[in-house]
Amino acid sequence: MDIAQFKQLPFIGIVRGVDANGLEPLAEAVIAGGLKTMEITMNTAGAPGLIRKLVKKAGKDLTVGAGTVLSVDDLKTAIDAGATFIVMPVLVPDVCSWCVKKHIPVFPGAFSPQEIYDAWQAGATMVKVFPTKFLSPEYFREIKLPLQDVELMACGGVYPDNVRAFFEAGASAIAFGGSVFKREWMTKKEAFRITEAVKALLKEYHK
Repeated sequence: MDIAQFKQLPFIGIVRGVDANGLEPLAEAVIAGGLKTMEITMNTAGAPGLIRKLVKKAGKDLTVGAGTVLSVDDLKTAIDAGATFIVMPVLVPDVCSWCVKKHIPVFPGAFSPQEIYDAWQAGATMVKVFPTKFLSPEYFREIKLPLQDVELMACGGVYPDNVRAFFEAGASAIAFGGSVFKREWMTKKEAFRITEAVKALLKEYHK
């Protein structure tokens, strides 16, 4: 992952539970929507193979990473499959330090001010504030007052009607999952709805 390039369109799509048959139309849908960065969670069945397939099929159009990485073994499996960045729901120190040593962008999750600070001190590229749906943009604004150098990524609970507010409050990036990658849209071959949902988010960012 090229962080400078990512910051030009700082959105990560979180895909969980997709199968091999649905992966290609899903990739086409997000590319059509304008998304450039996507992760597949490691608790998705066959995740390493899906990452490998996505890199092969869409590597020129999508930066591909791995999410829900909770062990060094999962981390190494993901990197071997072609993932170029790592996302966690919490801070796993061993995973974070391995990524820092190997210069791999890493986004550990945190919630409280202490957790956010600890993740940043551990070498986070950005700290994924999760789950954001229980917070508000004002939380980001308050965190950034004492921790102004910490880069934050809002994850969970970000929609077209509040995405702009999170950026204005100090978020450096947005990650989204279930609100866009709805299981029924993936399984019922309604990928066009995913395209529309991605476009709606990015439209607000470009205003």
